[in-house]
Amino acid sequence: MASNLSLKYQPARTRAMQFILLFGLVSALGDITYETGRGVSGAYLAFLGASATAIGLVSGLGEFLGYALRLVSGYLASRTRAYWVATFLGYGLLLSIPLLAYTNRWEIAAVFLILERIGKAVRSPAKDTMLSHASYQVGRGWGFGIHEALDQVGAFIGPLIFAVVFAQRQSYRDGFSILWIPALLTLLALLLARLRVPNPEELEKSSSSEVTTNSNKSAPLPRVFWFYSAFTFLSVAGFANFQIISYHWVTQKIVPAAQIAVFYAVAMGVDALAALIIGKTYDKIGLTSLMIVPLISLPLPFLAFSNQYSIAIIAAVLWGIIMAVHETIMRAAIADIVPGEKRAFAYGIFNTLYGAAWFVSGALLGLLYDQSRTGLFIAVVILEILALLTFPFITKQRNQPIQSA
Repeated sequence: MASNLSLKYQPARTRAMQFILLFGLVSALGDITYETGRGVSGAYLAFLGASATAIGLVSGLGEFLGYALRLVSGYLASRTRAYWVATFLGYGLLLSIPLLAYTNRWEIAAVFLILERIGKAVRSPAKDTMLSHASYQVGRGWGFGIHEALDQVGAFIGPLIFAVVFAQRQSYRDGFSILWIPALLTLLALLLARLRVPNPEELEKSSSSEVTTNSNKSAPLPRVFWFYSAFTFLSVAGFANFQIISYHWVTQKIVPAAQIAVFYAVAMGVDALAALIIGKTYDKIGLTSLMIVPLISLPLPFLAFSNQYSIAIIAAVLWGIIMAVHETIMRAAIADIVPGEKRAFAYGIFNTLYGAAWFVSGALLGLLYDQSRTGLFIAVVILEILALLTFPFITKQRNQPIQSA
């Protein structure tokens, strides 16, 4: 009997790893497409005639919708369990990025950029749910860590491809046109994953008896979650997005337009490496590691909005480190502070607030950039200090027995 159980478990683990690797390939190809568009969108919108305020609003709105709509798509995915349908629809909207090649007005380009963010909102809850089932077999942190590493490989390669095309042709349109290839390959890789592991939820069924034990689905979320949400909102609201930063670099002639994609690739490469280190750090010291979020976000605008090329490089590296923190431990912390039966709902709320913070950041910092650079610096300092002041309440509540709000 033991031998039979062992044979049954091993294939499940193998299929789980295959699924994680295939989805990592999907994400890598997808990132070649959308991270390239994201990285050069500020410079491209400026090329089409948009102001810093307009760019800030577009990027902020896109990020807000990309996170806020996850509350709706996550709810629908959990109700219908049509995870693959949502994932295919979401990745299908990646095609809006190569369609940027055919735009000649910044307003139309803005619509395509926002559509891509909506696509991410549609697919993310369903994709993450399927990955969570697969990662159960290999370890949650390790499974999501592998996926994030592969994801960032694509984010690193994509902007470099765009930069090469742009350098040769001096054309945004040619750069966006080449992205038809990874966009279509993304859908092909997704189809392969669907054929190889059609029901990833089965990978967790065999050993998930603890999931339903002592659950209380009607209980409110613990208080620590709300303090953590406030900390997240404040720290992200003071984080300068890459669109505004690249707008500054291009309009002030600090970084050549052809190198913007390269700078973004550097940031994504740093993100990939830093995510592994930060993830390990979180496993060792827990929530305390989150203090790094406002501490490293504080100096970013002073570096990013300087007028020196060498400092711009440092800013790109720092921006990548901050994004690595956002994409790894800020989400890992939710699993540690919210009981399993409430976690999906908590992630929906967290993503909504995270997206709202991106919107505030894009709109506020874009407006302040046009009106007062000093005001921008002051706003960032205030927001990040408020985030730091919120953190002690998180640790205090975390060290107490779980209480509900």
